[in-house]
Amino acid sequence: MQFVHRFVGDLGATMAAGGIVIGDRLGLYKALAGSPAKPEELAEKTGTAPRYVEEWLRGQAAGGYVEFDPATGTYSLTEEQAFALTNPDGPIFAPGAFQLALGSLRASQRVESAFRTGEGIGWHEHDDDVFAGCERFFRPGYSAHLVAEWIPALDGVEEKLRRGARVADVGCGHGASTALMAQAFPSSDFTGSDLHAGSIDQARKRTAGVRFEVAGAQTFGGGPYDLVTTFDALHDMGDPLGAARHVLSQLTPDGTWLIVEPAAGSTVGDNLNPVGRVYYSFSAFLCVPSALSQEGGYSLGAQAGEEPIRRLVTDAGFTRFRRAAETPFNIAYEARP
Repeated sequence: MQFVHRFVGDLGATMAAGGIVIGDRLGLYKALAGSPAKPEELAEKTGTAPRYVEEWLRGQAAGGYVEFDPATGTYSLTEEQAFALTNPDGPIFAPGAFQLALGSLRASQRVESAFRTGEGIGWHEHDDDVFAGCERFFRPGYSAHLVAEWIPALDGVEEKLRRGARVADVGCGHGASTALMAQAFPSSDFTGSDLHAGSIDQARKRTAGVRFEVAGAQTFGGGPYDLVTTFDALHDMGDPLGAARHVLSQLTPDGTWLIVEPAAGSTVGDNLNPVGRVYYSFSAFLCVPSALSQEGGYSLGAQAGEEPIRRLVTDAGFTRFRRAAETPFNIAYEARP
């Protein structure tokens, strides 16, 4: 029965994911954050149908994402719920994570076939919600930690950036990480690159004053750079050793490679926890198929951990490697020539 209870909880969470994305897109959470409301009142505020909103609210309340007051028949958000559900620029934004998850699951038939054949699935072959959800999932963590913690943890890098340095953000996606750094360090020069042309198109539209180019981690140019960054991208590459060697070739002699990867322990057993479950599951649908679709045909996976990354970096020719900072979801590594 304990397992049955787990299954029922997971089934409810799976179905609730769609409701969370709908609540974000229709503005239901934001409207409810202002004041408690009955279903018809919330529907009027958001221009939606009352009967649908009523059922949505009941499911949200059952899952703990919305509060229900039986005495008044009203629904509301606690401060904590509103914090995580209504601000896409805050330090945590749950709807972005669920958007990424739903987008990933739309490839389930392709992934099933890949399990049988061992073939890869290119990043560009996924649903658009994967690209948008990926940014909305990771950007809050970057907003909270990139400029405030990760860069200051690197040896001498923050001072270089303030004076004026050359930076390549490799695998930048929609450019959220690139934009955060460019805003914080206006004296420095930033170039973002990604293999996915659609993401680069979005990055160019969203961020002025930054160069963006379609290029892989083994082919980006423009060096030498004082800093190269890869954010949650190394484990998606089919030839991570080749990428590491190319990064080294593009760095100045005293340059730095900032590698931010999903938080992971050193063994599988260390990762059998809620965070590991999230990353292993995403990895099976996104990261491993993406890496296996590329030249090289090798996949680190999203839970590689520190030692495989250390070996890869040192095998590429870097002489210094250390864990510089960490959060519950990410670990930031520093590699130097």
